[in-house]
Amino acid sequence: MADRPSILVVGSVNLDIVATTDRLPVVGETVTGAEISRFPGGNGANQALAARRLGADVSLVACIGNDAEADAALALLKEGGVNLGLAVTHPEAATGVALICVSADGENHIVVAPGANRELAAADVVLPEAEALICQLEVPVPTLLDHVTAFPGSVCINLAPAADVPEELLGRANILVVNQTEAEFYGERLHRLGGLVVETYGAAGASIFRDGEKIAAANAPTIDAVDTTGAGDCFTAALTVAIAEGKAPQAALEFACAAGAAAALKRGAQPSLPYRQDVEAMFA
Repeated sequence: MADRPSILVVGSVNLDIVATTDRLPVVGETVTGAEISRFPGGNGANQALAARRLGADVSLVACIGNDAEADAALALLKEGGVNLGLAVTHPEAATGVALICVSADGENHIVVAPGANRELAAADVVLPEAEALICQLEVPVPTLLDHVTAFPGSVCINLAPAADVPEELLGRANILVVNQTEAEFYGERLHRLGGLVVETYGAAGASIFRDGEKIAAANAPTIDAVDTTGAGDCFTAALTVAIAEGKAPQAALEFACAAGAAAALKRGAQPSLPYRQDVEAMFA
């Protein structure tokens, strides 16, 4: 068991522009009276900071623009002690931006302009040694495939947003994390490849499957959600940290559900990410 596991994250960095309103608009509707905030975000950056706050040594592999948005997007990562020495700056592409609308009950709509995230290439970085690698699908799939193929440790792939990916990518993963919509998109492909498949159900918790058989299930703590943005990223990071620390699947899943719930108690994807003591307090 590692006291402080080393984790690499290959993924996206965005600046989140968040409109908080009483309710989400329906198609074609304008909702007024919103408040605007700017927060660091991006699935990769969120997962990196979450893993760091939960006790891991973390390095982020990412691509950002040469602009002011990059400074804002990286601010909490720098402050939190995430190693950014593997992040590359693209000379022309803009830093990614996410436009997020959050309702009073914590639900959200998100539109992402990927910018420099689309320019991350495997040749940009040689991955150092680490115990685990986390990645998602907000950077080019060929880049991810090259990195996970070369990486000798445990690989966790958060299959979000849902996309058609090669079997080789799925087959290299020790852990695949999907929500219900993504699980329906990928279907039985997820369960043919021998790794753990983790399906999340939001406020209803999550389950772990191996070869199509459920081996663990956990409920999420009951909370009054403020903003669910980043909760899924926190779940993925917490699960990876827990398994890297040697926790059994059931204990790891319970820890991840508590971490995801804790991340929904505050506004903003990264400002809301809990520290280890916050998650342990959820159990108490």
